[in-house]
Amino acid sequence: MAVSIMSNTSTLSFSDRRTPLIFGLSLIGLILLGAIYFVPVWWVSLTAPNYPPESFPDGVRIHFHMNGVFNGCQKVEKSEITEDEALNCVHEMDTINHYVGMYPISAGGVVERAFAPFLLSMLGVMIVGFAIPGSKTRLAVMGAGFALIVGWMTMTLYTADGLKLNSQGYLSALAFALDQESATPEAEKGLSPAEALIAQMKASLEGDAEPGADSGVPDIDIAGEPDKAALAASLRGAFERDQAKQPAGERLEWTGSGHQLLTWHYGKSLGRYFNNPEEIRPMVGIMSTAAHVVFWGIIGAMLLLLWGARRTQGPLYWLLIIAPLALPLIFILDYSAWLWWYGHNMNAMGAFTVKPFMPTVFGDGKVAQFGTHSYPYWGFGLMLLLSVVLAAATLLRRKQLKSSP
Repeated sequence: MAVSIMSNTSTLSFSDRRTPLIFGLSLIGLILLGAIYFVPVWWVSLTAPNYPPESFPDGVRIHFHMNGVFNGCQKVEKSEITEDEALNCVHEMDTINHYVGMYPISAGGVVERAFAPFLLSMLGVMIVGFAIPGSKTRLAVMGAGFALIVGWMTMTLYTADGLKLNSQGYLSALAFALDQESATPEAEKGLSPAEALIAQMKASLEGDAEPGADSGVPDIDIAGEPDKAALAASLRGAFERDQAKQPAGERLEWTGSGHQLLTWHYGKSLGRYFNNPEEIRPMVGIMSTAAHVVFWGIIGAMLLLLWGARRTQGPLYWLLIIAPLALPLIFILDYSAWLWWYGHNMNAMGAFTVKPFMPTVFGDGKVAQFGTHSYPYWGFGLMLLLSVVLAAATLLRRKQLKSSP
């Protein structure tokens, strides 16, 4: 009896004139979901009197993508201003923030950025599953899609050279974040920002700097666009140079797995300005555990969704479309949580002490002499459009189910 009802419902749903509309809207949703991963979703800018609009028309601006944070400053081309390349405003903002004890931007959203391609792919499979009216076909398609994602995710995180299976943008953001260390070599010596500045000045005045010395910084031309292989090789070189500085008993061999890169890079980011190993190691351990938890959590969620996909109704079935529909809200909540973390977990080694605060999530604010500006970019607009498209598909399916016998 159950099989017969399932079969009749499937046939009726496929023959319904609203089914092609649902498929069409779902296809548009998949295209939007793919585009969202590659475009800037949010932008943040700092303005101050020492950053005049003639040289910084947008202030010190950065762009948040799903796979990393990138430079938002453009090359200024004016007769009175000569620039060979645009200022790296991610580095500039990190430099500003570290004076009050804030960690580098690359220390935020670590797990989210690493898992973003798998999570968005999972949402894509959920959209397809929602669009398919027949439960047997839905289970087959979703099962195959989830299996491919789990295989991809496992190979990326836990196999040798798995990092190459992640996106070029993700690797680029990690590599360029490490490149910033060339501006702060004293951080590795455990000096405070003020001591580091004095040491750099003394080295310059006394001429005791060693030209051409290996700084442990990856060999990347910021002005260029290195391919994935070059980025992976650069990250490996930085890792091996860093391990050479560690005690012999604590050195690790390079595997190139996504998990190894995630944990090592997170530790390097935390220690860029505030090199306190006793404080950093527990934080890295927590992030490593979080990555494992998210990995198994995704697999558990997939199994739960497959269980719910047996029927074209019920909370788990509607979750297939509600989760991707809620992507703008999920992004805002995650973004806000990380801003709170930055404002409430400032390192005591900062040159200045400020009370914990909540950075501006949306709109304009002010911190000391800096004006802060935080607004959605066109990637967030695509998220909102995705929600509208999927909401329309949801209403059509709801009417379809209500009219079904």
